Amino acid sequence: MVIGAPASGQGKTTVATGLMAALSRAPYGLDVAAFKVGPDYIDPGYHALATGRPGRNLDPWMQGEERIVPLLLHGALHTTAQQPNPARIAIIEGVMGLFDGKAETEGFASTAHVVELTESPVILTVDISHASRTIAATVGGVAAFEEGVKVEGIILNKAGSPRHADEVKRALRRLGIPVLGVLPRDEAIHVPSRHLGLVPAAERDESRQALDALAQRIADNVDLARVVKIAMTAPRLSARPWDPAAEVHPPVAETTTRPRIAIAGGRAFTFRYAETTELMEAAGCEPVEFDPLRDPALPPDTAGIYLGGGFPEVHAEELSANASMIASIREAIDAGTPTVGECAGLLYLCREVDGHPMVGAVDATAAMGPTLVLGYRDADGTRGHEFHRTTTTPAEPTMAPNVHASYLHVHWAGAPELAQEFCDATHAYASSRPDLKHHGDTEVGEGLVDLAVNVRLPGPPAWMTEAIMATLPGLGAYPDATAARAAIAAFHGVTPEMVLPTSGGAEAFTLIARAIPGDRPVVVHPQFTEPEAALLAAGRTPHRHVLAPPFTLDVDALPPTDLLMIGNPTNPTSVLHDGEALRDLAGPGRIVVIDEAFMDAVPGEHESQIHAEMDHLLVVRSLTKTWGLAGLRAGYVVGDPRLIARLAAQQPPWSVSSPALAAMVACTTDRARVEAQLAVVRTTRDRDHLIESLTTLGWDVVTPAAGPFVLADSHDPGTRARLRVRGFAVRRGDTFPGLGPHWIRIAVREPSVTDALVEAARV
Repeated sequence: MVIGAPASGQGKTTVATGLMAALSRAPYGLDVAAFKVGPDYIDPGYHALATGRPGRNLDPWMQGEERIVPLLLHGALHTTAQQPNPARIAIIEGVMGLFDGKAETEGFASTAHVVELTESPVILTVDISHASRTIAATVGGVAAFEEGVKVEGIILNKAGSPRHADEVKRALRRLGIPVLGVLPRDEAIHVPSRHLGLVPAAERDESRQALDALAQRIADNVDLARVVKIAMTAPRLSARPWDPAAEVHPPVAETTTRPRIAIAGGRAFTFRYAETTELMEAAGCEPVEFDPLRDPALPPDTAGIYLGGGFPEVHAEELSANASMIASIREAIDAGTPTVGECAGLLYLCREVDGHPMVGAVDATAAMGPTLVLGYRDADGTRGHEFHRTTTTPAEPTMAPNVHASYLHVHWAGAPELAQEFCDATHAYASSRPDLKHHGDTEVGEGLVDLAVNVRLPGPPAWMTEAIMATLPGLGAYPDATAARAAIAAFHGVTPEMVLPTSGGAEAFTLIARAIPGDRPVVVHPQFTEPEAALLAAGRTPHRHVLAPPFTLDVDALPPTDLLMIGNPTNPTSVLHDGEALRDLAGPGRIVVIDEAFMDAVPGEHESQIHAEMDHLLVVRSLTKTWGLAGLRAGYVVGDPRLIARLAAQQPPWSVSSPALAAMVACTTDRARVEAQLAVVRTTRDRDHLIESLTTLGWDVVTPAAGPFVLADSHDPGTRARLRVRGFAVRRGDTFPGLGPHWIRIAVREPSVTDALVEAARV
């Protein structure tokens, strides 16, 4: 059934929402589907609160006449885990006066238009506060105006007294249309309004209580049994329900992951059509809501951003104050994340709203104005709706290619190609982003020469194996890290409270991401991807500071940060940065984390920042690479004892095994020190041969190189695949932020292996 009225302001929302709530509750307990005629966003918010199902819109202008019945059926029959049952009754709230639609179209997209398309009976809501017998003339005119519109009942609203209501009812008897109920004036169930109409339900903390009161008021004053009986007179509809999967499709080459689309929600962004997220899901994406007012950053792994409608102008000061969220969105857009902003989203993307700084992805300012802009719009074949009281002043009429922002609200069910294009762009962006979980061991295959993994030895040397094997009889006891901690501290000339043994570097970065504070972490790329992956897993979105070839660091160009993470020498570039410059970056207000996993490949470790004094500084070390311990997981962190204590508080008990702890002790012996120094000499010699040989291929090799690997630009994205066919596994570059598929990382091996590689590359 449709709840209509002779004009706006008659109480359609009060009556429709109250009926939805009353029929959803005991004793009826019906599953109710709620709809709103036209592009309205606010009323469906109250509908959803009343029914527990999404409030939906029916709009012939934006969706097309042919989709109205399918969308009605979809909304009524759609089930979820939270709403497992299809609706038993559908209540459609009208818009404006019953016959008022798009101007100069004879009522196109009016409530009456939807009534005729859906063949629904009408219950007319009439405000009688300023008339009595004349109400009958009004209702009679409305009921007789169009043959296809059947007014089957009347609910009188805002009656001044029983006597007043009786006068109106007596006049209505001649029409033969039953009065289903009379609602007295009651400000307690009044919904407050502001510059764009009613205040959204999501912004009113008291909405639930007000709705309960409204449901009771409707149940007390309206004959709900007759209302249901009128709804049952609607004829059966034979159309097929709208199906988002028939409108859009995932990419042909489906991946195992669904790229995430961050959708703005909360009190500032309350407007969104339910079908929007359903189309995103059908197109193989994962919509995830976030609150720009409260959340510190975009959801992890965001590959698309959708900023719908709302009232950012009302919440401008709070939105602007959430600087970390603004920075997160700006960084995502700068990185190429596909972004759509509709009306409120446009304002949020501007440089400022009413003087409050915003994201700045759109070079324009916005401010409240005196004029309400309202109406349907045509835009390059797409139909939409405009509704705002702000104006924007663009500095430049251009926008980044990954951003689409305008005042136009579009219902994507009526323009599914827009949903498809946005989701396709999101898939493409997600697939182009570096895979932070991709490591060199995934490149290795049976029969391939392994140049992808940086582990120097196929296994630990015999003397270390003996130390590890000696722990086996005692595996019944829990591991004790005390001896390893003391040995590592003595090896580096620091105190034991400055050392924390870890289960490899990966655990160290996980602990740092969870325990070390910082509202604006910065990761310097290209580098080992685990630090960023750990931050993202901890719900923190870092800023990527990407270095260009030759990948040397300019400390003056670093963005503001309170937590800096950098490798030295850096994986995969093999670049050794100025250690003293890195050390100087650490201080009050900024913690510096240096990944020195490959520092033991540097003669004398002359740029290492492990010292007796390490305020605001942490250094991560790994024993995996030099000693062939990848399967054992052995590493440690050295640094500021206050920070080490924070890491230890996050570390699970006994996370480092007894064999790994024994290996750590063995690595600190004089024998290990001598053998490590010999390994540095061999690595240096073999690396020089590798660089010289690769240069003869015309490749650009990053030099000077300091690690047990080199980074080379082959200028051909197909190089890695061809080498693989010819028996060599190298590390792909495009999983490192800042590098593309033509970059490859090659582990240093003996000259005979290098010569065979170069020969294969020449073929």
